[in-house]
Amino acid sequence: MAGRAASKVLSGARVVLPTGTVENGRVIIEGTRIAGAAPADTPALDLSGHWIVPGFVDMHVHGGGGASFTSGTAEDVLKGVQTHREHGTTTIAASTVTGEMDVLTRQAALLSELVQQGDLAGIHFEGPFISPCRKGAHSEDLLRDPDPAEVRKLIDAAHGTAKMVTLATELPGGIDSVRLLAEHGVIAAIGHTDATYEQTIEAIDAGATVATHLYNAMPALGHRTPGPIAALLEDERVTVELINDGTHLHPAALELAYHRAGSARVAFITDAMDAAGFGDGTYLLGPLEVEVKDGVARLAEGGSIAGSTLTLDTAFKRAVTVDRLPVEDVVRSVSANPARLLGVDDRVGSLEPGKDADLVVLDADFTLKGVMRKGAWVIEP
Repeated sequence: MAGRAASKVLSGARVVLPTGTVENGRVIIEGTRIAGAAPADTPALDLSGHWIVPGFVDMHVHGGGGASFTSGTAEDVLKGVQTHREHGTTTIAASTVTGEMDVLTRQAALLSELVQQGDLAGIHFEGPFISPCRKGAHSEDLLRDPDPAEVRKLIDAAHGTAKMVTLATELPGGIDSVRLLAEHGVIAAIGHTDATYEQTIEAIDAGATVATHLYNAMPALGHRTPGPIAALLEDERVTVELINDGTHLHPAALELAYHRAGSARVAFITDAMDAAGFGDGTYLLGPLEVEVKDGVARLAEGGSIAGSTLTLDTAFKRAVTVDRLPVEDVVRSVSANPARLLGVDDRVGSLEPGKDADLVVLDADFTLKGVMRKGAWVIEP
């Protein structure tokens, strides 16, 4: 008969639960899961002066640690996953970038195997169904209109692991593609779009529920032509992604989005590429060359921002210390909300008995000191 799973108790920290923050709290772990009680003789790790928050969930990330989720081997993908785990992201959906359809379907097959193994939580397809006017760091030669048959081809290639597809819904086939995605339980995300306010409302009514990196790669908010930003912020059905690295968004723009949408409708993402957790240098994002200087990634040709080098521990710390957002609200945006959108909130995204023991230990200044995934320390505090 198998022996009882070893219990652990983490005590003395401020613990952020779905109901609020508990001072001098305790988190009990049994095996890979959070437990409600522990044997009386279980040793406790004293984490006084620290915070314990749920493991972070990133629903939009392209790579890290010098490795790409888009063009890499399984070994590359796992290297990127490990890099983000070391920064507190215990759950990851791998994002692709625009490429030839056969390349994307091959990569989807590889990524889907890693989802089945439990290393990834799903696949996010960003492109090729996006606007050439708002392409950002995507190759214009490879863009195409969102033909529902081709969208279906990508979903099928993911063997049930596709979680989200970013579309310019104003393009021919866009609304039909949104309906197709909704029917298949895949998030239709509006992004890299040149849509009007009215066109955006039409897409939301058809079933779109996420704004891909709000503000970035879409028309600016105007007082006569409010564009997609106003439509996405005002609709209770939409969750908005925000890249909180201080480069992609002015703090006032982040505050506007946060206070208009509320903490229940914001998901902090990294949109990170290979250089995250790795350093400055020259990289490839899909077929395009990217120069990373002082931690900012830009296309070598044209200078467009090309994803980020952000990790979610940095986004968390910035949200609390620079943006002055309540810790509990930031936890929703960095863990609970993306977990819900990815359909994995029965297992991760909050500290509750029965869920995976995925957590992050932060010091009083919100600097990462420890990471646990499924009851095992990735970084021991």
